Amino acid sequence: MTSTPDPGTFAAAPAVVLRGGTVLTMNDSKTVLAGADVLVVGETIAAIGPNLAVPEGTVEIDASGGIVMPGMIDTHRHMWQTAMRGYGADWTLTQYFVWYYLEWGKSFRPEDVYAGNLLSAVEAVDAGVTTSVDWSHGLQSTEHADAALDALEEVPGRFVLAYGNIQQGPWEWSNSPEFRDFVRRRIDPSNDMLGFQLAFDVTGDPTFPEKAAFEAARELGVPVTTHAGVWAITKDESIQLMHDNGFMTPGQIYVHSTTLSADSYHRIAASGGHASVSTESECSAGQGYPPTWQLRKYGVPVSLSMDTSVWWSADLFSAMRGTLNADRVRVHMAAHEKGETVVNHPLRAETVVEWATIGGARALGLGDKVGSLEVGKQADVVLIKNDASPAMFPVLNPYGHVVYQATRGDVHSVLVKGKVLKHDGRLVGAADKVAKAREVVGQTVDHLMQALGDEKWVNGMNPELAPDELFDNPYQYSDHEIGAAEAHDE
Repeated sequence: MTSTPDPGTFAAAPAVVLRGGTVLTMNDSKTVLAGADVLVVGETIAAIGPNLAVPEGTVEIDASGGIVMPGMIDTHRHMWQTAMRGYGADWTLTQYFVWYYLEWGKSFRPEDVYAGNLLSAVEAVDAGVTTSVDWSHGLQSTEHADAALDALEEVPGRFVLAYGNIQQGPWEWSNSPEFRDFVRRRIDPSNDMLGFQLAFDVTGDPTFPEKAAFEAARELGVPVTTHAGVWAITKDESIQLMHDNGFMTPGQIYVHSTTLSADSYHRIAASGGHASVSTESECSAGQGYPPTWQLRKYGVPVSLSMDTSVWWSADLFSAMRGTLNADRVRVHMAAHEKGETVVNHPLRAETVVEWATIGGARALGLGDKVGSLEVGKQADVVLIKNDASPAMFPVLNPYGHVVYQATRGDVHSVLVKGKVLKHDGRLVGAADKVAKAREVVGQTVDHLMQALGDEKWVNGMNPELAPDELFDNPYQYSDHEIGAAEAHDE
């Protein structure tokens, strides 16, 4: 691999042009341009087309054989948990709740939230995710919130801090003097690189204690993001309470939205809400079946998200792939139940790429700035190209290639607001950030291992298995029946 250019090479150039790629604009017409250039001048896209004339001194990135697309957007990710990467790979949702909500989540210090956010932010940029929502529900104090924001501000990506605190009712923390002081000190509405939301859930309690938190969000002029339609936890009653009290507003994001009724989906669609689908999470943790087939039916706009690295990564390629597969499985199974065969896929690769880009931008109210490659928009751009990979040619169906062939290792270049943050497969000028993240995450792991002790640490990532239930197989073609106990002995 060639050496990574010095950051000054890009910083000193008057412009950057990506030459000769297949350009997925993700504009309203879904225009695809073969062998086209994307010219970035300053923070914005200046031109798109073949053989563009460029200013003298422009840095050229060879995109031939690659795919140029908008930066991907993750609308729901608990970034503070990234220091525990993979720890809960075998957890259920219940085990996640117990570990983080009731037990060891309380052990996270501000510096541990900082560590998780720093690692997650760097990882996101590396994976071509140019905008990430930090669904930060581990902010037990404003010191934790300051630490979370410090980490996000160190990485030149685009982030949204969704402020939450699972250790306290949202009606309490959202109206505390400390929280209001944090907002006054740290949140600048004019900063388009850092958005702000309130993150909390509605339990369905008919007294609707969350009303005070919605009122706080309204007073601050910021949207709410909430886990909705989570199996047996946030149900239709939660949606009804929000609706009847006038708090289902445009721009609100409903994470998961799996186990809702037609009436609830209608309310989300009619109020201008958006869904954030975390397919890997829903399939593995048990929030419910990924609901894209329902969301399409009722006209709810979709964005994609990865949830948490305690299970999964910041890789929206897997989100696109998993989402397309899950939707198609559901369509096939529904047809099979009626004795029918699906002969035409209703959900296409193009649509899930849309959900991962402009769909996320629209959900965050950023659709006029990012999410598509159009002249005048801010240059959040990703080049998918890997000449060393036999899986990266030929590029015949570019949408299908992004969804089913590409991986995070094929992210060649990443630009955020015109700044080149990754080139030739390597982060630009970020070696110190990666080293720092490694150091502070190591300190967090040491802290948590000491807090739990060896036995609880090991047991936490190895939850007890449920006993196997073995049944006789009717296709043994033998008169001998194998009982469960006998089968165990074998």
